[in-house]
Amino acid sequence: MNNCGISRWDDPDKINSALKALTREPIWEVNDEYYENVILKYYEEKCSRSKAIFEEAKDYIPGGVQHNLAFNKPFPVAFRKAEGAYLYDEDGNRYIDFLQAGGPTILGSNYKPVREAVYGLLEDCGPVTGLLHEAELLIAKEINRHMPNVEMFRMLGSGTESVMAAIRIARIATGKKRVIKIGGAYHGWSDQMVYGLKIPGSRGLLESHGIPGSAYKRTDEVRPNDLNMLEGMLRLNKARGGTAAVIVEPVGPESGTRPVAKEYNKGVRELCDKYGALLIFDEVVTGFRVALGGAQEYFGVVPDLTVFGKIVAGGYPQAGGVGGKREYVQLMAAGLATGKHRAYVGGTLAANPLSALAGYTAIKEIARTNACEIAGRAGDRLADGLKESIGRRGLPFVVYNQGSIVHLECTGAMSFDFSSYFMPKSALGLLKNKDMMYERKDSMERMGAAYMANGLVTLAGSRLYTSMADTDEIIDEALDRFDRVFSQVVRTGKGLK
Repeated sequence: MNNCGISRWDDPDKINSALKALTREPIWEVNDEYYENVILKYYEEKCSRSKAIFEEAKDYIPGGVQHNLAFNKPFPVAFRKAEGAYLYDEDGNRYIDFLQAGGPTILGSNYKPVREAVYGLLEDCGPVTGLLHEAELLIAKEINRHMPNVEMFRMLGSGTESVMAAIRIARIATGKKRVIKIGGAYHGWSDQMVYGLKIPGSRGLLESHGIPGSAYKRTDEVRPNDLNMLEGMLRLNKARGGTAAVIVEPVGPESGTRPVAKEYNKGVRELCDKYGALLIFDEVVTGFRVALGGAQEYFGVVPDLTVFGKIVAGGYPQAGGVGGKREYVQLMAAGLATGKHRAYVGGTLAANPLSALAGYTAIKEIARTNACEIAGRAGDRLADGLKESIGRRGLPFVVYNQGSIVHLECTGAMSFDFSSYFMPKSALGLLKNKDMMYERKDSMERMGAAYMANGLVTLAGSRLYTSMADTDEIIDEALDRFDRVFSQVVRTGKGLK
């Protein structure tokens, strides 16, 4: 397999069993003295400029930040420079960057060849013309070169838009209406997909404020890694008009936070064929990260439609798109009022020259440098080192990785599961455990603050993305810093009910 970043696939049953055990444990977190006298002191003394920016921002921006990833305890740190494996904040502090903008910069932040290509474009035509540019063709051809299943590609503005388009295509292609997603998965924030986010079985109960219940009328949810429950839902839907599509994150919901068996996606493919539903792979995170040919290459599964985001614009804005088999992708409308039976999609700045050229250049560089494999080896080294550290210290934390996607679960905040066909049962379990869930989430953020104060940027203190810029020396330095935090972790009485 060319340029693959996954060298091993851990047993999901063992991982999920360990995660459930962690959730049953009382919370383990950095002790109060360390948190108050070291962590908070760091933020107050070393991040004063960030604090001032945030305090003023709260007067002009709801919540004080423009992006969910920026919410961190005790306040968001403001960054001004990104370079390779490092970030630098407004006060000049340097951090090892395991957020990597949420996943798209597998080449490392602010990668020079991509930056230079963008500079040249800005000199010639600027970032956008609103008209056809050769870069649109170049990126579509480059994606097809590495993902031959993506016969056609339409670039859009985000993963959310791309999921919306894919679902519309599936409904036109099949003449059916219902869509099945896997509990806990994130497929953007359109009304129909803010359903069972993060916590399987939560359905419209946690994140759905402002969305009418009717928006979920044709969205169904099944338990992760459960082909029997999926077939049961497909069979049920057959009596309700049929299923248009099953949409999955191929490494498991929430970027593999709930890992699946290696043969799971093949099973989903077979069930989709059996019941006449399209299979949509959400490769927003995995595309050009776990392998040059995406998760579909790694698993050997051909989806009907593929959703892109993140890396497809090389870390630049307007990162999104949908591609797949020609017969389906060409069902999207091109132009206004075609009069044909087509899925309408829009986006004035979609496939702008800047984003298209940045994405094309990034994908070519990923292929040239073997970035997926290099970043994957860094992920293996990081995960193995974290396992050694927590094992040596007798901590119940859970660590595993899918190549360059590394999971460090310290509280079990993401391990709740209320999957059920019946809403009352799910709702009862959710409400019963809601306070404990939020308590564990708060603890997860507290651990994230401890990592940040030790020069480590993570995604919410529980997920880490490695890049080609992460040398062995950088990973080893990071492991020393993580171990420093782990040395201050104690078993608390929190989380016990």
